[in-house]
Amino acid sequence: MKAVYPGTFDPMTNGHLDVIKRGLKMFDSLIIGVAINPRKKPLFSAEERIEMIKESIKDLKNVEVKSFDSLLVDFVRKEKSSIILRGLRETSDFPAEFQHAVVNRKLDSEIETVFVMTNAEYFYITSSIVKEVAAYGGEISQFVPNPVEAKLRLKFAK
Repeated sequence: MKAVYPGTFDPMTNGHLDVIKRGLKMFDSLIIGVAINPRKKPLFSAEERIEMIKESIKDLKNVEVKSFDSLLVDFVRKEKSSIILRGLRETSDFPAEFQHAVVNRKLDSEIETVFVMTNAEYFYITSSIVKEVAAYGGEISQFVPNPVEAKLRLKFAK
């Protein structure tokens, strides 16, 4: 069984990596869907985000990274899956994630959303916090995979 793990991943964090590894324990394969949303202004281009993710997961098997600029349910169907994998950091994530799951279910009743709790050590990590700490030259190695740290350092060195 194949699952799709969607997100903007701007940038990928160790919390995302945790969800990917846990997803691989539940599913035969995983597609990381990098969302391209014209309403958001990401720090990194889709190509940069895909590259960082690929470098960060290079030792993992049965994982693909693809971008999408459509409804999530359309991307899931295109990838011949019926499962959306989502990570929950802590309880404040739940209302928005629940809302998305309900809407996706309304759009396609064959698609299920599976939630996994991120390990407690990653509850507080968000991409926004990581970008802010990196922008001020703070220590981020504990929050992101090495390839992401390197790209953040380059981005904010300019």
